[in-house]
Amino acid sequence: MEYSPVSLLWLGLLLPAFLAFLLSRRKPTKLPPQPPAWPVIGNILDLWPAPHRNLHSFRAEHGPVTWLKLGSLNTMVIQSAQAAAEFFKGHDLAFADRKCPHALTALGYDQGSLAFGRYGSYWRVLRRLCSAELLVNKRINETAHLRQKCADSVIAYVEEEVAAKRATIEQGIDLSHFLFLLTFNVMGNMVLSRDLLDPQSKDGPEFFDAMNRVMEWAGKPNVSDFTPWLRWWDPQGIKAGMTKDMGRAMKIAEGFVKERLEERKLGGETRATKDFLDAMLDYEGDGKEGPPKISLQNVNVIILEMFFAGAESTSSTIEWMMAELLRQPESMKKAKDELDQVVGLNGKLEESGTEKMPFLQAVVKETLRLHPPVPLLLPRNTLKETNFMGFDIPKDTMVYVNAWGIGRDPDAWEDPLAFKPERFLGSNIDYKGQNFELIPFGSGRRMCVGLSLAHRVLHLALASLLYRFDWELGSGLTPETLDMRERSGITLRMLHPLKVIPKKRSA
Repeated sequence: MEYSPVSLLWLGLLLPAFLAFLLSRRKPTKLPPQPPAWPVIGNILDLWPAPHRNLHSFRAEHGPVTWLKLGSLNTMVIQSAQAAAEFFKGHDLAFADRKCPHALTALGYDQGSLAFGRYGSYWRVLRRLCSAELLVNKRINETAHLRQKCADSVIAYVEEEVAAKRATIEQGIDLSHFLFLLTFNVMGNMVLSRDLLDPQSKDGPEFFDAMNRVMEWAGKPNVSDFTPWLRWWDPQGIKAGMTKDMGRAMKIAEGFVKERLEERKLGGETRATKDFLDAMLDYEGDGKEGPPKISLQNVNVIILEMFFAGAESTSSTIEWMMAELLRQPESMKKAKDELDQVVGLNGKLEESGTEKMPFLQAVVKETLRLHPPVPLLLPRNTLKETNFMGFDIPKDTMVYVNAWGIGRDPDAWEDPLAFKPERFLGSNIDYKGQNFELIPFGSGRRMCVGLSLAHRVLHLALASLLYRFDWELGSGLTPETLDMRERSGITLRMLHPLKVIPKKRSA
């Protein structure tokens, strides 16, 4: 069919008018305020080198809910306690999905993950299993002796290190190394019924190194997260590096699982109580019949995830607690005096005793307020188009909740930048997901499943360190010169590991 020039002219005039008419009929979309953005890349450059700090700086001009365009990705940021309360209380289900970093799709990790898994029936089964078998209060109470053993072992390791470095002790020891060893072995005992890092360990050091590398890859800024058309290329090589190191860790986890399966096959169960691996294997299957089951591949993934989440974030928080107390000698003295009063000068420190230590508990809360282990929490994803606080939020919008910024919300906290544990004495504010000015573990459906365990480990570890040693800063540092800068990643560690001099306390 041929068109005359007149017909083509009318088509050229009417088509734009028709498109304009269709656009005018669309419901107008109201988005949150957005900082100026570059073409194509949007606000990506606004994130680094410290995304939590940079995003927090937008609040003064753009308000408590900020909109960003990160490459092709729509992104909303929650920046105040009031907005967080509305988000978690009124819209938790609409935002219950996850955005998974491209690096963590290596080896199908995201398909078995509880932390990064998509919201659905499999995720609900996994969440229920983790809550009931590993992290329910009854199980945590029954395993207090395991955490005590790990804490006592680390105290002994510190004493050995001091003795070995007596000539150079003024330079200090790397406290972060011992804290990671503590939390890593706590998870080893809870999940696998064994210490993984000790002089006799064979697989432990290799597992430890592989896990460290995986955390480094996961924390690297990755352009593939914001430009999906580049994922096949992996321009920074992050997924390739993750695949290699996660493969090492996965192989070791697979060895633990195979060993346990052989034990069970031979009827060689020797543990007085089931550990988490036993519970996972009780639920293992292909899921073709009945309710969803957990494949052996995903059992390996969950084992890795327990170590990722349980060891890294907890050890970094303990390090921040010690750093803050070393900067505030008066707070350090109050915590020690309380310990001596509750435990006695020659008593036996036990995990349950920390429940009688309100100042120690206040130190933990204040540290989590200023140094939440995952400053932007893990990113949520919008399941459907949602109206939030008067804004029209499209489906598949990524959502960051800036827990670091909310801990500094001037509308929620007096003198928010100061370390003052006393603010929590006599206060009912807690970090269990109902007080939205303090949400280091998140809230709602996707709240950190390990909160109860982390709570116990944080208090026991800090109490053990303070009760057994007097602490000074090493390398000639003073409270005024201690470097409190952060190293950004998924978790928020000190930029430079804390160097300290431990001196055994006399009776």
